[in-house]
Amino acid sequence: MKNWWQATFPKGRQNLIITDANGYPVQIAYGEKGTGKPLIFLHGVGSWSYNWRHSIAPLSEYFRVICFDAKGYGFSEKPSTRREKGGHQIIELERIISALCDEPAVIVAESLGAVIALAIAEKNPQLIARLVVLNVPIFPQRLPHWGMSVLAQTPLEILQTIDNLRLAYLFAPLVREIMAIERRGVLFDPSILTQEDVYWITYPFIEFPGTLVKVAEELQIAAREIEHLQTNKPNMLSEIQNNLGAIQSPTLILWGEQDSWFPASDGEKLRQRLKNAKLQILPNCHHDASSGAAQAVNAAIIQFMRDTNFI
Repeated sequence: MKNWWQATFPKGRQNLIITDANGYPVQIAYGEKGTGKPLIFLHGVGSWSYNWRHSIAPLSEYFRVICFDAKGYGFSEKPSTRREKGGHQIIELERIISALCDEPAVIVAESLGAVIALAIAEKNPQLIARLVVLNVPIFPQRLPHWGMSVLAQTPLEILQTIDNLRLAYLFAPLVREIMAIERRGVLFDPSILTQEDVYWITYPFIEFPGTLVKVAEELQIAAREIEHLQTNKPNMLSEIQNNLGAIQSPTLILWGEQDSWFPASDGEKLRQRLKNAKLQILPNCHHDASSGAAQAVNAAIIQFMRDTNFI
């Protein structure tokens, strides 16, 4: 199998060292393609840069496209002995943007990544020139998938043991098959998921110990945030919701019409809370818009940039 990073980016996979929210240096994997104003892709929970595979080349014709794997995901470092705090992604994203960009960036973010992007737009608007968010879990009722709930309730020590024993590697065919079934479940047209896609989507879970633990840890944080949101305890989601009106960046909201994880009505609710936002519903699209409706997503982004005089 060809090296996806080398095949996708002129310089292949590059590494950036940032100080994480816990004050430790961590290595972040990233790639970039194209020239011009920076455009940064943010993936969702359990994903990595590969999720943007259909958008990198088309948008690199207009922008300096940057894809990175968040800490704990994909090819980035996975600190195994340090537990995370809610909101650590916000701090780390700020540092990644500041390290890679010398001007405000276009942020294109999906699912959990889009929640983080909204928080950045509130707290550090000077970092963002334009904002595009896809299927944002900003008004969640619960974790949307049973597998997420299982991981959120499993003690991390048990998952650490699974990782240490390399069980995902030993049972790689089974892991790939299970994840293929689950990924097809968030695609309007499941047939578009190729064997190469399955190979790369599952690669970090099979090849890099620590991936499963870090994903589960993020899901546990998310589950706690949702619980605190519903019981009116202090939480990051409420803070982001309450400050949506402060976002000044021109914003495009894209939402899959058939998204069963987070309903499209949440997109309209979000649009109403933002001062300078446009909502576009994507037909024939489930939750995984970046993979399942890439052509429509790319076209919408390019048109939005033209409409707001950015290209």
